[in-house]
Amino acid sequence: MGSKKVDRRIKYTKMVLRESFINLLEKKDISQISIKEICEDADINRSTFYAHYNDQYDLIEKIQNQLFENIEMHLSAFTQNDLPIVPVDMVEQIFECIQENARLCKLLLSERGDLNFQKRVLMLVYEKIISDLTRGGTISKEDAEYIYAFTLTGCIGAIQKWLNDDMNKSPRFMAETIIRLTTLVL
Repeated sequence: MGSKKVDRRIKYTKMVLRESFINLLEKKDISQISIKEICEDADINRSTFYAHYNDQYDLIEKIQNQLFENIEMHLSAFTQNDLPIVPVDMVEQIFECIQENARLCKLLLSERGDLNFQKRVLMLVYEKIISDLTRGGTISKEDAEYIYAFTLTGCIGAIQKWLNDDMNKSPRFMAETIIRLTTLVL
């Protein structure tokens, strides 16, 4: 059997497990989801599940990592060339990634979502904003961190609302709105 066929089968297996897991996460908390349920929903046997993941927590961590790699890949286009970064274009890319993974992001950013994931989302822009805020020397690092915390909590709220409203505004509109609101604060 060719390795392409094996790769395709593995990709399919992981995709089906991911979809089944997301279906279950929409109904209940991760702590109430069993491997048996995921496998039954995906129509995949348990030994196949364990060939790829240790448990449901490992599965969610790998799904999150994949999402972050996707976002970072989208953003790397901005850092690879020497052109000046247009913040609204960069933020629009993040919104497009969120839109492509809407069901997953809605779960991860909800009230019962994963706090570590939310922190990682915030860390994507943390260093850049803090260094921009403190560069002029008019604001201390500590004060900048308060402004940052306030701004990002608002950003997460705006993303949650956008997802709950079935993303009826474009990623561009959301990016422009976020940039406008954060520049008001800063």
